[in-house]
This record gives sequence, C-alpha cells and structure tokens, in this order.
Amino acid sequence: MRKEITVNAELRESRGKNEARRLRVKGFAPAILYGASQPAVAIAVSPKEVNKILHSNTGHNTIFNLAIQGGEDTPVMIVDWLLDPVKDNLLHVDMKRIDLTKRIVVKVRVQVTGEPKGVKLQGGLLEVITREIEIETLPDEIPELFTMDVTELMIGMNLRAGDIPLTGSTKLVSPADQVIAHVVTMKAEEVVAPAAEGSTEAPAPSEPEVIKKGKKDEEAVAEPEKGKKK
Repeated sequence: MRKEITVNAELRESRGKNEARRLRVKGFAPAILYGASQPAVAIAVSPKEVNKILHSNTGHNTIFNLAIQGGEDTPVMIVDWLLDPVKDNLLHVDMKRIDLTKRIVVKVRVQVTGEPKGVKLQGGLLEVITREIEIETLPDEIPELFTMDVTELMIGMNLRAGDIPLTGSTKLVSPADQVIAHVVTMKAEEVVAPAAEGSTEAPAPSEPEVIKKGKKDEEAVAEPEKGKKK
C-alpha cells in the first residue's frame, strides 16, 4: 500500500564493518537500494523513520518515497532488515525500487474474527494455521490485511486461502487449498483407573516377563563344582 511518506537518505562513499559502526554512532543505519534494472546504491537512513514504517499497520508492505541527497527520488519498499538481537536496534536495511505500473508479489496478513459455532456449541477448538497469504497485485492495490469471519465454522470445517475474496487485479499466489484456520475436537484427557475400594496402595507397576530356568539349570547352580580342590 502506497503512503505519502518520504524518507531522506545519504549516499555512502565506502562500505564495510568500520563504516557501518561510524554510521550507527552518528545515528544512521546502513542500507542498500536496488531493483528496477538499475545498479545497487549504498545509502544511510534514519533508523527511527524506518522503524515507524515497519511498525505501522502496513508494515514492510508500505510503499514510500526515498529521497537520496544528490541522487534519485523514487518509490521503494523494505524487503529485508537486520536487528540487534540484544538491543533491538536497526543494523541494516534492504530496499527495493518499485515500478508502480508493474505487478509485484507480496505477503499479506490474514486476521480471523468471530467465535466459531464449533467452539461455542460443540466444545471444539479453533486453530489458526496460517497468518498470511501470498498474492500478486499492482503496488497501489496492496491491501493492509484480509479479515475473515469464522463464525459459521463447525467441528471438521476449515477456512482456506481460496476462500478469501480478492479485488481488483489481485491474484492468489499461495495454494488455494492452504488451510488458514479450522475447528477441531478437543483432545480427551487420559483416564486413570481408580484403585480397589479400601486399598491405600497405588497399583503395582507391571513387571517384565521373566523366563524361568529349567530344572537342570537350577540344579547346576545349586551344586558346587566337582573336582575343585579347596
């Protein structure tokens, strides 16, 4: 989904770990811009501005304007990013140029609403299997999310990707039979047989079968060995 947002960027003259550290100290995050049959460009962006986009309702599907100082001004999308596992700081961003006249493939979140009848009336359990589907569409037609009502689902019924209505030029890329959510029977708890009435002892665990020795073997064990001097 296209938004009227502009993120400013600066060209990076060099690359490498040392340069990346210097940028982060200055409050920037290293990034790379590529796509649209044009050469890749190393840039630096504000991590705060990028995080605002990533945490918005449209997230990484947001199409915004990237204005490079002394360079190009173009619509882009965030295709990949790297966060510090400890501090959660933005370490690197990959951005892709977007041609607004060409179709692209994106993943869109699926949200289910309502309480299934299979849960309310039959005591079943709603399981959400997939939380996003892949579609092909024009950049300006990317939906924020798909909302599906699961109220009519009974035990054994499911909602599949092919059940999601698509509008405009949008086409489904995910398999049509991919399960989004279904209602299943609650698993029965294991029933333990009660002990005999009046008994205070727990039932004895079953013992493994013991192969009994033959009479000759028992006698051989009982008798001392002959011919052995004391």
